[in-house]
Amino acid sequence: MTWLVTGGAGYIGAHVVRALLAAGIDAIVYDDLSTGRAAFVPSDARLVRGTILDGRLLSDTLTEHAVQGVVHVAGFKYAGVSVQRPLHTYEQNVTGTAVLLGAMAQAGVERIVFSSSAAVYGTPDTDLVTEDTPKRPESPYGQSKLIGEWLLADQHVAAGLQHTSLRYFNVVGSGDPAVYDVSPHNLFPLVFDALLDGRTPRINGDDYPTPDGTCVRDYLHVADLAQAHVAAARRLSAGEPMEPVYNLGSGDGVSVGEIMRTMAQVTGIEFTPEIAARRPGDPARIVASGELAARDLDWRMRHTLQQMVQSAWDARRRAEAG
Repeated sequence: MTWLVTGGAGYIGAHVVRALLAAGIDAIVYDDLSTGRAAFVPSDARLVRGTILDGRLLSDTLTEHAVQGVVHVAGFKYAGVSVQRPLHTYEQNVTGTAVLLGAMAQAGVERIVFSSSAAVYGTPDTDLVTEDTPKRPESPYGQSKLIGEWLLADQHVAAGLQHTSLRYFNVVGSGDPAVYDVSPHNLFPLVFDALLDGRTPRINGDDYPTPDGTCVRDYLHVADLAQAHVAAARRLSAGEPMEPVYNLGSGDGVSVGEIMRTMAQVTGIEFTPEIAARRPGDPARIVASGELAARDLDWRMRHTLQQMVQSAWDARRRAEAG
């Protein structure tokens, strides 16, 4: 059995590729390397370099390798930047998904696991998000992910596409020391950058109605996330019933203050975070229920916060050492 992973040279995609291979599923990586890295692709996975907008190359790749399903991770993932680059965001995430679905139809590939996002919810009016929580995306990125889900649903009606979408919040950690988060916008890389540069990390607001006054969010280990993608791929391949969407969440979350304290402990660099003003629109707590995913995808939090931070730090230090 062979599955194609779009964006498989990126931080999340590379972990999905490794999880597929570990499960005995051959993986083909399709990536334009705009943000992904060829070094993240394991030696036993084939890398095809191409843009998600190249329908012919996608179709040829699917056909040549007798691909049976796609894990679609490729996309422009920077929610904040998407506000300044909406057209680019929609081109990569909406047009790209439509092109991929067209290539799949041409090649006769009928299964897809879509990497969606908790950004489809915007700022929910509940502190425990379920799949039925109203969708109110607040950025072009969030909008594009919701439209991607619609495209899959419409293609199911039109052509029988078998699909599911996985929505998740903050992905951290490393399941392989050779792969680390390279995003310039995510919390863990930002804190590591500050500590390695001799700067003090910052917390935006410490007066929220939470146990320590800092925002509470859902942080998920990337290896746990990758396992959920494999479980979804297997379930689709077996023709077993699935929900159209699943939240991947912890059900309780951790605070930014907890993250900072664990960072100091793991890195051995003592610091007291600088406290800045709240960012407009930041809710006190956003945590997702993972009950449906636990039922169908064997979803669970297999890593502690300590393990999340330690694995991320180890991978980052390896990268710094070259």
